[in-house]
Amino acid sequence: MRFASLKRAIAVVTLMAGILVVGAWMAQDSKGSEGPSQPATPADGHTIHVTAPHVVAGKVVGPYHHYCKVLSPEPVIECLCYRSSDPGARLEQVEYIIAKSITRTGAVSLADWNKNWHDHKQEIASGRVQVHDLPPDKAKEVADLVSTTDGIIFHVWSHDDNVPSANVVIAQSVGHVNLTEAEFRQTTKESATPKGSGKQ
Repeated sequence: MRFASLKRAIAVVTLMAGILVVGAWMAQDSKGSEGPSQPATPADGHTIHVTAPHVVAGKVVGPYHHYCKVLSPEPVIECLCYRSSDPGARLEQVEYIIAKSITRTGAVSLADWNKNWHDHKQEIASGRVQVHDLPPDKAKEVADLVSTTDGIIFHVWSHDDNVPSANVVIAQSVGHVNLTEAEFRQTTKESATPKGSGKQ
């Protein structure tokens, strides 16, 4: 009898401790900028908000809300992609946006590029990409910079799945066009040409 009572008491204490931990975590998470300042983390700075649809397993999905952060000036950019802008939306994709001066100078083969990567100049020209929360001139600056890059999208959690399936797939931009060797090399030259040089 006493053993059963002891087990119930331990279960209640364990449950209460779990509730307190979760409650403390949620309270800390909801404080945002009101609480004491927190040290910077790699998660900070994903503030460039862009939407664009993607092709996942042959189906057009989205538009995805990208929250992007510039990692280095070439540029190298990472984007966290969600199906909505709701604070509770789950991370479904990660997109890496890399300067053509990096991807097309030996880092990526043409075969791999055609299979897995896409040209942001082509994608932006399609009109499917929208830059949010910036004045029009700043939004154009973002689009112009991203036009000098290629992208690769890792789809990590399908919206149809209750849990991640561990089946990571490469998503693609809508309207992706494979390049010939000449086109691949030509766009490398274009992206590497300094602005205002007068070269075409």
